[in-house]
Amino acid sequence: MKLSFSIAACLFLMTIILPRTAFSQNKIDKKLRGQLKVLLDSFHGTAGVYVRNLRTGKEAAINADTVFPTASIIKLPILVGIFNKIEQGEYTYHQPLVYQDSISRGGSGLMQYFKDTTKIDLRTAIVLMITHSDNTAAVWCEKLAGGGVAINSWLADHGFEFTRVNARTPGREANRELYGWGQTTPREMAELLLMIREGKAVSPAASERMYRIMTQVFWDEYALSQIPPYVQAASKQGMVDDSRSEAVLVNAPHGDYVFYIATKNNKDQRWEPDNEAWQLARKVSALLWNYFEPHSGWKPAVGVEKYFH
Repeated sequence: MKLSFSIAACLFLMTIILPRTAFSQNKIDKKLRGQLKVLLDSFHGTAGVYVRNLRTGKEAAINADTVFPTASIIKLPILVGIFNKIEQGEYTYHQPLVYQDSISRGGSGLMQYFKDTTKIDLRTAIVLMITHSDNTAAVWCEKLAGGGVAINSWLADHGFEFTRVNARTPGREANRELYGWGQTTPREMAELLLMIREGKAVSPAASERMYRIMTQVFWDEYALSQIPPYVQAASKQGMVDDSRSEAVLVNAPHGDYVFYIATKNNKDQRWEPDNEAWQLARKVSALLWNYFEPHSGWKPAVGVEKYFH
């Protein structure tokens, strides 16, 4: 009885002492945090960022454990969910599918323009979901993955406390009203991207395939525009009127780094190239590139702005 009580007491104390996040805390880069704070403090809305240099293990965080809407970045948990089903043998990566226009969704993406009964495969739906942020493909993949219940179960089992699918998920209606399709924190979504990078999401083979897909993103006019085009980066973007966010893992010459920049309650809700949240993403990304690669000598070409959204 004494031994059982001691174990129980220790477990209880651990839940009090340990930080809320399931992920370990790293050494803080105070200099970098200070520079990021200057950028975020001037934002008209709520902004958060999480950055980790994978070579040094140092991190910088501002509102990193604050919950933000994901918008289309929820497609990363959906990606993991559908690959989990593939790994379990429920589908194959090249599984034949038939598109029905009854599943069409508006917003971003190409699949909504497919002809009814078009024959495709699961790979096409997955790739469009990530590279073009295709909403129709994403809702289809979400359903095939078992819906929000199954995806959220995987997230919870792997230590994610706040990252959840809200839409079409029983019991998540109140969260959907607050955050929309999905929710996360800068730290947690960076950790999910890092899991994929390190081959720890579903399986090494699944992680490798997911990472390859994420390096082919079409939406490269925001944070990615401040990284040299010859440097590989895996990413996902999420955009709605009052929230713009981006997850990026850069395979930089002197060591990989991961970051997540999130905004909500945005005062500037315009869909113009100089939207304040998009400008913030570019500034944060440029700061990080020059901080971690100070001798690269690279800058975006003069006039590149005319190619921005």
